[in-house]
Amino acid sequence: MAKSLPDIEESWQVALREEFEAEYFENLKQFLREEVRQHTVYPPGKLIFSAFNLTPLTAVRVVILGQDPYHGAGQAQGLAFSVPDGIRIPPSLQNIYKELHDDLGIPIPATGNLEKWARQGVMLLNATLTVRASQAGSHQGKGWERFTDEVIRTISDLRAGIVFLLWGRFAQEKETLIDTSKHFVLKAAHPSPFSAHKGFFGCRHFSKTNAILRANGMGEIDWNPVGPIQIPGSGEEKTTR
Repeated sequence: MAKSLPDIEESWQVALREEFEAEYFENLKQFLREEVRQHTVYPPGKLIFSAFNLTPLTAVRVVILGQDPYHGAGQAQGLAFSVPDGIRIPPSLQNIYKELHDDLGIPIPATGNLEKWARQGVMLLNATLTVRASQAGSHQGKGWERFTDEVIRTISDLRAGIVFLLWGRFAQEKETLIDTSKHFVLKAAHPSPFSAHKGFFGCRHFSKTNAILRANGMGEIDWNPVGPIQIPGSGEEKTTR
């Protein structure tokens, strides 16, 4: 009997079909079914693959790697570092916004929702896509890392000229999955309050990313998380939410 595939955007469904049909992924699904029966799991099921549904494989221009979803109520929405509108902005994202302001002069937003980035081709990928409520790292080592490593390899293999932003040691260890002969890798300390002062502040990754994209004819990212998306060169605006 054919195995059911996740509700995920078509280009990802095609590219990752072997992963979805693999035994480890079936075991991961069984683990999650048991977790949901016994515990509260974040993000809600319909949001687990938000990074994929908002950023098709064919649209990826930038990849930002995180580690785990937020484990507090209402925080996780399937996008690394992002929280829904109305949720208090977490400390790491506050530091991302500080660097964004220092780098590009963008005002500090009142929302932590990064959907606008995702809709422009910024893949906000966590290594682990689910977590048990109030238990950080509780779904590590269950199969998600194998899956998301393959996601990184797939982007590396099937696309070219992508900018990978690797913040912190955990993300930087993923560089081995990236073909650096055809992609761009920018590294800095993690934006956490414990490490942001060790090289995240002042990294200027947002302006550097746009310079790379512009030089390669891929169009700049509008890094302001609020307001409509500016479509480069068209004078048009596209509402994000």
